[in-house]
Amino acid sequence: MTAAVVAAEPGRWAVALAGAVSLAVAMGIGRFAFTPLLPMMLHDGVIDLHAASWLASANYLGYLAGALLCTFQPWIWRRVPSLPAVNGVWLLRAGLVATGVLTLGMALPLPGLWPLWRFTAGVASAVVFVYTSGWCLAQLARRNAAALGGAMFTGPGAGIFVSGIAASGMVQWQWSAATAWAIFGVLAFVLTAAVWRIFLADAAGPQPAPGAAAAANAAPDIAHGRAEIGCLTLAYGIAGFGYIVTATFLPVIAREALPGSPWLDMFWPIFGLGVIAGALLSTRLKVSGDLRLLLAGSYFVQATGIFIGVWRPSLAGFALGSLLLGLPFTAITFFAMQEVRRLRPLLAPSFMGLLTAMYGIGQIVGPPLVALLLKRSTSAGAGFTLSLEIAASALLVGAGLYLWMARAFPVGRR
Repeated sequence: MTAAVVAAEPGRWAVALAGAVSLAVAMGIGRFAFTPLLPMMLHDGVIDLHAASWLASANYLGYLAGALLCTFQPWIWRRVPSLPAVNGVWLLRAGLVATGVLTLGMALPLPGLWPLWRFTAGVASAVVFVYTSGWCLAQLARRNAAALGGAMFTGPGAGIFVSGIAASGMVQWQWSAATAWAIFGVLAFVLTAAVWRIFLADAAGPQPAPGAAAAANAAPDIAHGRAEIGCLTLAYGIAGFGYIVTATFLPVIAREALPGSPWLDMFWPIFGLGVIAGALLSTRLKVSGDLRLLLAGSYFVQATGIFIGVWRPSLAGFALGSLLLGLPFTAITFFAMQEVRRLRPLLAPSFMGLLTAMYGIGQIVGPPLVALLLKRSTSAGAGFTLSLEIAASALLVGAGLYLWMARAFPVGRR
């Protein structure tokens, strides 16, 4: 790396903030803008609740496909050595641009293409998430500022909060869902332009060839076997299923329980504030111990938040439940990705993709489950209640799995 490149490298806060903005675009807009806009789409009559479940699943299926693409990139390079290695930063940038384009596409009166747009937006979200996480965590580690990774993960919460507040205002002004999608698409482009130059294609330093990385990773395989990474992958996938029912249908669930309340559109922004607060708190926690204990506690907090909304479907209950669901949301991702770096340091992006893929599978299961239970229930409220109870119970199972892993695979084991 030349002296000119080193001098041009962004500082640690610039890296963390660029990561936050990137995740705000990919997750807060590309994925979760659908949640606050869903009531507007229902009001406009362009979609019904059953179709909305499958439209959400299309996005989560795309997220899974994108995560698998990231996971199997090294395998593809080994099988087809003539293919040029693709720099992850360029994939990150392409994903950000695609997010803006596809969000604008949702503003077009072409409902037949909406599933394709949402699927492709899911692919872009996963690619941006994996490569933003990998690039930023590596850059922060080089700068002895690994704890700032938590600040990077405030991005999704900021995107959720802004999209929620904006959607609430648009509802009050009686704007259409198409207008809202167009505004969010333009915002995605503006934010992408703001951080474009931070993501330097040559700032990550030399990358080992896929074959060399696999060989070098053999030693970690001895210390941390496939069973350990497999359990981590399964437990992380449970988190995807556990939160997704609330994250997809929260405004609709609140409208069912509290019809006519003037605060209905505030629960989603409260969830976003919880995400931001949790990400910032994660930077203050000691991360040198067993992160699986923190992951178990995070799952328990999310399960508690969901159960509160079920048991106390009131203004206070939904507000507290939304906050508790959001607090550990990106902290779970931060801790899990740090675990990946511990278990597979030389193939971290690939295994981050694997975990993200399992998370995507969990997300895909949630909306169809809601659609099935809504169809078989006597009322929408009963269908949503059962779905939330199943999701919260799954999170408790995930917490138990992490506690078991902490005993079966101690951190100090070699």
